[in-house]
Amino acid sequence: MQVKKLLKNEIIEEEIISSLYDYIFKSNGKQIRAKLSLIASSIDRRKTKKRLKLASIIELLHTATLVHDDVVDSSTERRGKASINSIWTNSHSVLIGDYIYSKAFMLMVDLNDIKILEELSDATNEISKGELIQLDAINNINVDLNYLLKISYFKTGRLFEASAKSGAILGGGNQEYIRNATTFSKNLGILFQIKDDLLDYQIESSSGKPNFQDIKEKKITYPFYFAYENANKSEKKSLERFLKDDKIDNKELYLLVNSLGGIKNTNILAIKYMKLAKEASMKIKNKIVRNEMLNLLNISINRKK
Repeated sequence: MQVKKLLKNEIIEEEIISSLYDYIFKSNGKQIRAKLSLIASSIDRRKTKKRLKLASIIELLHTATLVHDDVVDSSTERRGKASINSIWTNSHSVLIGDYIYSKAFMLMVDLNDIKILEELSDATNEISKGELIQLDAINNINVDLNYLLKISYFKTGRLFEASAKSGAILGGGNQEYIRNATTFSKNLGILFQIKDDLLDYQIESSSGKPNFQDIKEKKITYPFYFAYENANKSEKKSLERFLKDDKIDNKELYLLVNSLGGIKNTNILAIKYMKLAKEASMKIKNKIVRNEMLNLLNISINRKK
């Protein structure tokens, strides 16, 4: 709530910017990345203002990437409501995304911590890298698991990682604490992306965006990848048809991907990263931080949207 209030305070007087900014921040996202920074920095609760400012920076960076993603993906919905680009234009989306990025970096400078600035600027650069390398996975049936995991790390895991690391730095944590909090969050972020890919492959969508959107955008994600790996020649041709056709029978696709182990193997992969995250969290000596991280992990693996 306090993070959301701080974000609203950043609204400026120009009407068009104010309208766009207000529309974006009316929706309540999960704010898991912001929560990670607050949890990791909670070992020094005296820095309340700086902790809230850092959480707001994280949320601004994440939101800017979402606004830009909607343009790249030609998405018409975000968090269950119309996207910025579908109400205004792609130009509005790109420019308000840039504006939000600039706000984040202005707040970063206010923190006056070079290590945090380095971490967050590096993360922002690598998130962009993730979006670019994902373009190579479009219509590319030759991508391998390591490539998909690289995309998941850059696109999602990297900001999770940076959220916890910058929070741990702000809180004055020692090297062991920073390392464990960072490792936990990196694996949580990769798990989060794997779960996103799973949630896209369901008949009835509860994720706040159209289901089977990834395949409609010709993206190879984990369920499709695993199904294709297990398919015979005939089944491979059927899967490839879904990448070529503009109109997709969602049920037919789901049944084929599920029968070939795409859903099962993606769940197994999610559990692997859940265990890696849990292993790192159990090394954190601060019981409150550890329990809050485990709670986030539980929410992430069991979420329905």
